[in-house]
Amino acid sequence: MSADVSKLLKKIEADDVKFIRLQFTDVLGMPKNAAIPAAQAEKSLTEGTWFDGSSIEGFTRIEESDMLLKADPASYATIPWRPQEGKVARFMCDVYTYGNKPFEGDPRYVLKKVMADAAKMGYVFNTGPELEFFLFNLVDGKPTTQFVDQGCYFDLAPQDKAEDVRRDIVLALNSMGFEIEMSHHEVAASQHEIDFKYADAVTTADRVMTFKFATKAIALKYGLHASFMAKPLAGI
Repeated sequence: MSADVSKLLKKIEADDVKFIRLQFTDVLGMPKNAAIPAAQAEKSLTEGTWFDGSSIEGFTRIEESDMLLKADPASYATIPWRPQEGKVARFMCDVYTYGNKPFEGDPRYVLKKVMADAAKMGYVFNTGPELEFFLFNLVDGKPTTQFVDQGCYFDLAPQDKAEDVRRDIVLALNSMGFEIEMSHHEVAASQHEIDFKYADAVTTADRVMTFKFATKAIALKYGLHASFMAKPLAGI
């Protein structure tokens, strides 16, 4: 076990983390995760954690289903909207197959490979997306397309009825290592935007997945559904 892993294990213990989510992305860009007890963190950071890849969209066939999740130590963060007594943390993971080979269908690996090719040519590819989302009401626990407000670009309350939702999202992302640059109501009714600082494409891609995860989870606490669809309603 390396000194870095040993240091990280001590931090996990000091943070009172009891569960760790191992997060990765399928070929359709959907976030996936499995939870392990904190006692399994060392194994995940050194050997990896086996899982059934045949049930993940676009991964493997049933006869070659065993795949390995390898936690990226640099991606460690506690999840602030989960219970603070017996915390939950997360790692972004790379997917491997037998023989310790990176899985060719892992979007994170594909992006890393492109970044490495760019580096050989002397380039660094930075990205800084503007992530916009709609907040819709839930009815009987199911998402609808009912607007929460009729606010417009940069509106204040009472036209903007989601100030507290955005506030909680920003605070959560800050605690997970994001540098937030701005948040505001967008042009359409019930549409919002939160901007964070650019970084290399792999780091930004990880942050986009974390951003969506955080936004949907926090919106749910307010009885709302967050959608990142570009056009959830015709004409808007």
